[in-house]
Amino acid sequence: MRAALWCLVLTLSLPVLGLAQKKAVEPSPKPKESTTKEAPAEKPQARAVSSHHTVEIAGKNVSYTATAGTLILHNDKDEPTAKVFYIAYTKDGVSDPASRPITFAYNGGPGSSSSLVGFGGFGPRRIVWPKPGSPTAAAPPYKMEPNPDTLLASTDLVFIDAVGTGYSRVIPPKGTDKMFYGVRQDSHAFTQFIEQYISKYHRWGSTKFLLGESYGTTRSAVLAQELVQHGIYLNGVILCSTVLNFPTITFAPGDDLPFILYLPSYAATAWYHHMLKPEPASLPDLVRKAEAFAEGPYATALFKGSTLSDAERQSIAGQLAELTGLPASLWLKANLRVSLPVFSRRLLGKADESTGRYDSRYTIDQLQPLLPVSGSGSEDASDSAMAGALTASFNDYLERRLNYHSEQHYIQLSYEVNRAWDWKYRPPAEDLLGQGGMFLNVAPALARAMTNDPGLELMDNNGYFDMATPFFATEYSLRHTDLPKDAWNRITTKYYDCGHMLYLNPKVLPELDRNINEFITKASSGH
Repeated sequence: MRAALWCLVLTLSLPVLGLAQKKAVEPSPKPKESTTKEAPAEKPQARAVSSHHTVEIAGKNVSYTATAGTLILHNDKDEPTAKVFYIAYTKDGVSDPASRPITFAYNGGPGSSSSLVGFGGFGPRRIVWPKPGSPTAAAPPYKMEPNPDTLLASTDLVFIDAVGTGYSRVIPPKGTDKMFYGVRQDSHAFTQFIEQYISKYHRWGSTKFLLGESYGTTRSAVLAQELVQHGIYLNGVILCSTVLNFPTITFAPGDDLPFILYLPSYAATAWYHHMLKPEPASLPDLVRKAEAFAEGPYATALFKGSTLSDAERQSIAGQLAELTGLPASLWLKANLRVSLPVFSRRLLGKADESTGRYDSRYTIDQLQPLLPVSGSGSEDASDSAMAGALTASFNDYLERRLNYHSEQHYIQLSYEVNRAWDWKYRPPAEDLLGQGGMFLNVAPALARAMTNDPGLELMDNNGYFDMATPFFATEYSLRHTDLPKDAWNRITTKYYDCGHMLYLNPKVLPELDRNINEFITKASSGH
């Protein structure tokens, strides 16, 4: 407001000042053109700030170096196009850095920084997250603590912020948004960053891993294939809350697949909120029952469409009610197809309360409960619980513990990047199957990476209460990659009692990190 007032004052003053000058001052002669050439702009430079810390892992103090910095990306003419911010954690006292595994980690969005995966539960320090069902727990102050379960136990870590997030920025004039905001473009940028990093820090000999969450798993599929094409072979790809084939999670008229694949997640969520009568004793057993029903009788019923008999319709609705806690009358009214927004708002039987999309253990009050869907300004329950804690804690961590200072704003989540994203992508062998590219499916890229790199191991981690990337959709996507049978021996799948951000549940985090550490250790040793 203050700046706007100054502009207003200057605008009003200029005409008056100009009139007085015309009466009192003779026109000045035209100045001679300067022959001095303007100095060229300074070339952007990579930057790094290191600090030293310790963390207790398995009862022993482990010393490590934290490096926060940027690397500069270039075009084929060696002109700077972007700077990419990263935070690396490397174990101290290692004579040969290449003897340590290295994992490149990131979040998704697209448009999300890597702070969630780095500070949420995989790095050597973590946030103490607000618990479900405690509205006041989301308010400051927030607590940070050492993370004894950190992946630093088995691997050095490099958390990367995609261009347009964190402190990563496009460098004009040669760099443009279109060069980075897209499936292929994003993969090219990450490939160049990783190649630069392993060259700069002498890590070509290290065993190498990718770890992505959410859209980060989509990135990993495309990136793994591109890295292999560049001669950078991987020992493992770690997927957390996976989405490879987007039609599996997109409710669209005439497409029954998402309704089938979401059903086991509906059942798990109903179980958590005690909406099933009688209540099953075992969540895994309930999930297996829901999966069998979804891919069997339910899929068959939906396939029949309008030819489904009334008796069959009534029977299916009754079984859906038993599995999800929603009344059979609602399933019948919805023609046996209840979308996620409807399920979230109707499960608890309260007109003003909804379950979360990213983590359905969390609930949030609805400001406009009579609307058929949430208002555009509505926050997701799990987002609302953790966004404030992440923003405040991470900025404090960067400045006070890592000594990294910047005049720029650290962008946790960029809606601008998300809106500008170029989703066009041509999967491998598409031309052999005919014209495609109508929807995003990167599972074939991951399959190509695994066949071209026969030593590449895959780990898939999913939460039972994740309604953004449901676990059954991941199972379906992997089943339809046409991988050879022997490749399935290289896939490890794990399920956890948590949502999309797997580390939000403090009871799950030790198990999650232990499983990933074991995976990295085994994949590094070749077993």
